[in-house]
Amino acid sequence: MNIPSKLIQDAVTEFSKLPGIGKKTALRLVLHLLKQPEESAEQFGAAIVKMRKEIKYCKNCHNISDAEQCGICTNPARDKSLVCVVENIRDIMAIENTNQFRGTYHVLGGVISPLDGIGPEQLNISSLISRVEKKEVSEIIMAISPTMEGDTTIFYVSKQLAEKPVNITTIARGVAFGGELEYTDELTLARSIASRMPYENYLIRKK
Repeated sequence: MNIPSKLIQDAVTEFSKLPGIGKKTALRLVLHLLKQPEESAEQFGAAIVKMRKEIKYCKNCHNISDAEQCGICTNPARDKSLVCVVENIRDIMAIENTNQFRGTYHVLGGVISPLDGIGPEQLNISSLISRVEKKEVSEIIMAISPTMEGDTTIFYVSKQLAEKPVNITTIARGVAFGGELEYTDELTLARSIASRMPYENYLIRKK
């Protein structure tokens, strides 16, 4: 791409590093910013820098937060005894958009995938076990994408919690096998959570 300015070229290069942004789209975004008042461009850049420097992860559930604990964990209206375990932060956003879940969350930070070099030690599993051991949690909903790696993760976590005083359930499989939770429509996702089943029943159905 022939760009007559190194400054614009550098900006295009950085924008094109974002997922789903190609060189042409990046150039369009950069030229749009160039048309804006200098103050607007400065506010845009400052917001990105401030977000990156100051964003925190909730010490309780690992959700993104502006403080030590996220707004969900500190909300007195949320049921702290009900914990929905998800792969990533985008899954929390998807579930929250259903307006059907009033418990709290726990972000694993991914799924077990030996081929990608991701084992249990790379995930936030030990902190989940610690939450259960405090005896504040009565039910854990495994809301993990129904993939081979997702099922492996559910199986591993359930084994780690087998001797703990907590019920383990999984979302009903209205979500297609191999699908990503964050791309599931809100109605299907809401019904899957509402119709969750004991993990033992899920294992029987899988056989």
